[in-house]
Amino acid sequence: MTAQSAAAAARATVYGYPRQGQNRELKKAIEGYWKGRADADTLRATAAELRRANWLQLAEAGIHEVPTGDFSYYDHVLDTGVMVGAIPERHRAAVQADALDGYFAMARGTQDVAPLEMTKWFDTNYHYLVPELGPDTVFSADSTKQVAELREALALGLTARPVLVGPVTYLLLAKPAPGVAAGFDPLTLIDRLLPVYAEIVADLRAAGAEWVQLDEPALVQDRTPAELNTATRAYRDLGALTDRPKLLVASYFGRLGDALPVLAKAPVEGLALDFTEAAAANLDALAAVGGLPGKRLIAGVVNGRNIWVNDLGTSLATLGTLLGLADRVDVAASCSLLHVPLDATAERDIEPQIRRWLAFARQKTGEIVTLAKGLAGGTGAIAAELAANRADLASRAGSAITRDPAVRARATAVTDADGRRSQPYAERTAAQRAHLGLPLLPATTIGSFPQTTELRTARADLRAGRIGTAGYEERIRAEIGEVISFQEKTGLDVLVHGEPERNDMVQYFAEQLTGYLATQHGWVQSYGTRYVRPPILAGDISRPEPMTVRWTTYAQSLTAKPVKGMLTGPVTMLAWSFVRDDQPLGDTARQVALALRDEVNDLEAAGTSVIQVDEPALRETLPLRAADRPAYLAWATEAFRLSTGGVRPDTQIHTHMCYAEFGDIVQAIDDLDADVISLEAARSHMQVARELAGHGYPREAGPGVYDIHSPRVPSADEAAALLRKGLEAIPAERLWVNPDCGLKTRGWPETRASLENLVAAARTIRAELSAS
Repeated sequence: MTAQSAAAAARATVYGYPRQGQNRELKKAIEGYWKGRADADTLRATAAELRRANWLQLAEAGIHEVPTGDFSYYDHVLDTGVMVGAIPERHRAAVQADALDGYFAMARGTQDVAPLEMTKWFDTNYHYLVPELGPDTVFSADSTKQVAELREALALGLTARPVLVGPVTYLLLAKPAPGVAAGFDPLTLIDRLLPVYAEIVADLRAAGAEWVQLDEPALVQDRTPAELNTATRAYRDLGALTDRPKLLVASYFGRLGDALPVLAKAPVEGLALDFTEAAAANLDALAAVGGLPGKRLIAGVVNGRNIWVNDLGTSLATLGTLLGLADRVDVAASCSLLHVPLDATAERDIEPQIRRWLAFARQKTGEIVTLAKGLAGGTGAIAAELAANRADLASRAGSAITRDPAVRARATAVTDADGRRSQPYAERTAAQRAHLGLPLLPATTIGSFPQTTELRTARADLRAGRIGTAGYEERIRAEIGEVISFQEKTGLDVLVHGEPERNDMVQYFAEQLTGYLATQHGWVQSYGTRYVRPPILAGDISRPEPMTVRWTTYAQSLTAKPVKGMLTGPVTMLAWSFVRDDQPLGDTARQVALALRDEVNDLEAAGTSVIQVDEPALRETLPLRAADRPAYLAWATEAFRLSTGGVRPDTQIHTHMCYAEFGDIVQAIDDLDADVISLEAARSHMQVARELAGHGYPREAGPGVYDIHSPRVPSADEAAALLRKGLEAIPAERLWVNPDCGLKTRGWPETRASLENLVAAARTIRAELSAS
């Protein structure tokens, strides 16, 4: 096909779409089912209507080929496990008794059975459930969900393409099942898995699929020759099948690197590549392999992970370059639109001109359709759209919102000394112990306590004017009083105020910092039914006034025990926001760090002796390629130290991280120079404690003994058993006792019981240590 005919054939498509609905109908339906307020048929009907609405919206916008199979009640990797029959032994009885309840048991656990481990999906803030596999794993095909959703879309008269997690990525995301040797490599199961995929794609073909998409984002990471050989074999075998639809292998989140020649030579009919952040690298690599003659290329030229309007002229130029490199070039976002909110036009509180700088999922589909139209018909076909786009880009670039000379001058003046404590840890820890007087194995929580319906109602009433500020603040004071009283009675040693005034650990701060925009409807799935509204980092950052001092000081006035000041760290403020794309991330992190430094210093001046600066996103933002990591870790750790470096030696600095693979960043954790770190460890059975010990980590640590992402209440014996494992790696004088994460999403009954058991476990272990 010539470049001219390839352009004329260009079509618009997407890989996935937000699942929740305009008003988070899916979240409400699922949680209603969990609480017994709705039955399974009601939940399924809601889900079907949301899928139907999504597909019709995409088709009406001009998307030529809609995705199916991307919808999920909880997580698409868990769905893949169900599809291939990889059900953990402990969950099989539940799945056999009731497929839906068994599915949710794998995701959330029950009082008797632990859930699957949860971790971050590559370098995003989406969490997936980690497959558990072993040498005895037997796969079996179950294409029920995938076939049913394809048929739903086809019945609407739409062209549909099923989207599946690819077999190589699925195995690379997996871990050894409990009881399996840690050195077991799930990738060795590829020969068992491929026949199951063959059966599934055959089922989809029989149901009417012309194309099936197999997502292989793991191939944008550094891969060994053996792993690349596995990918070669996998797509050689799948491509050789006779009873199959056309196969499209999709990669995203970066440059494909050494895997590109593998997939370019594979006997599949199409590839999908990321041409946003990885545009130059993937263009060069594609040219180096001689393009994709005879194949379809889906070019991800619209950023599926951020919310700024696309530079249509630049994207169109990229698409033009690609025309000569493939038989057919179609237009898409760089990845699933799962990672962005639904519709920017709903944000009525954002000034209209600024709103024109934003593109959520619906606006991105419009950009994709416009670019496909421009590719097929030339720039004249989209002249008006190009002119409007240039005006929007110029408006943003020239806005005073984006640049504050005072902020930039302060950031430029930072020295290395600003990011260093006045004494090394070995000296300041003695001062902290004398000042705080804590027992062995001090017990604390991560920060937040349950956000009750009453609290959420009070915030809504304040926004709506149904109550005044005085009434709202009285409610917050009462909640803080209850939280402090409970912690004292339970026997916790370092208390928190519970954060009742905070809507979200990032948004709360963003609303008080200059340079941020907050949304009202910008919900994005984090995991399961947990949705967040990432704020938008639009300009230079500063702190006009203290943000947390008032409530922390009030809480401290209610108790003689230390109360932690609670802040969100600079990397997490970036990672859980939509960041600006017009300057290096390290520059933005430094600005946020300086604003937080002011808050840390004010907390200390107000008498706060323990200050926690959470950085749960430090690992998730780690670049996928090893070569890109040193530069990132340099500015990320510098930003943390800049936030905390100005305090006295006897002020104890904590940090917190959760739900990530920490082994990759143990040195960076050390480089933060925090006095205490708390980390998720319950689901991974204290793996992080062993990783810290292996590194020789010299500071205090609290590997979590209570999995807060499950409704089950751990017994005191269970928590004590985990503490004993922790003590195998961390000396008692440096071990803390705490949950995995904050308690915001939990209910009060389970929180009370779990924390009482946690404190009981700490007392048990203290007694054992005293007797030994």
